[in-house]
Amino acid sequence: MSDSPARHLALQGASNFRDLGGYATADGRTTRWRHIFRSNHLGQLSAEDIAIVRTLGVRSAFDFRGVEERTGGVCVVSEITVHSLPIEPTVVAALRAELARGALTGPVALEVMRQSYRNYVRHNTHSFRTLFGHLLEDRAPLVIHCTAGKDRTGFASALILHALGVPDAVIAEDYLLTNSHYKRDVSSVSDLPVDVLDAIGSVETSYLDAAFDAVRRDYGDIETYLRDGLKLGAAERTALKERYLQS
Repeated sequence: MSDSPARHLALQGASNFRDLGGYATADGRTTRWRHIFRSNHLGQLSAEDIAIVRTLGVRSAFDFRGVEERTGGVCVVSEITVHSLPIEPTVVAALRAELARGALTGPVALEVMRQSYRNYVRHNTHSFRTLFGHLLEDRAPLVIHCTAGKDRTGFASALILHALGVPDAVIAEDYLLTNSHYKRDVSSVSDLPVDVLDAIGSVETSYLDAAFDAVRRDYGDIETYLRDGLKLGAAERTALKERYLQS
């Protein structure tokens, strides 16, 4: 039986709070436990949740939510310094535009989701670049999040694991864990069709693949994107691995 820490922490007010530790890398090392967490937003944590997060020692949060999103869920852990790396949400507006045209279907919603992931690369690389700058400067433990902790956070987590040398298949497995742990809130979009809600309330590999397809089209490959898009040269990659990997 494994004595590794729990990957998913079952908090009352955050359903998708997970640890990126314990993943083997191509060079035989392992991502450090209790250093980098990924989550949905931290604005609804209970008193018990806050105590757990304090025990973990989390001191920094990197928040990908847009300006209006942040006002609806301010971090309730006073010790955490929040760094805003805004990526404005586009999916719901795009879906409502399709609904107004009478063209909204499940397949259309899936393509809207894929397009949002492509745009992470085409329009929001600066936010991910800033994240890596913080990862090289701020002290862990730290948490990365957006509203649901599944899309913007999912792509950011995949980039981190890539930069640390975790294999693609393992990165995909971590990404898909959202489907086991995220409790979707459809209160603001409950008028949308069920198959559309399924598309936006879960993750699938085609979403992440769309982002990396955009990486390949615009940069050639992921290594070039890490170097030229995210400004992670050899020295930065080495420093990142020294900080977040163990033998």
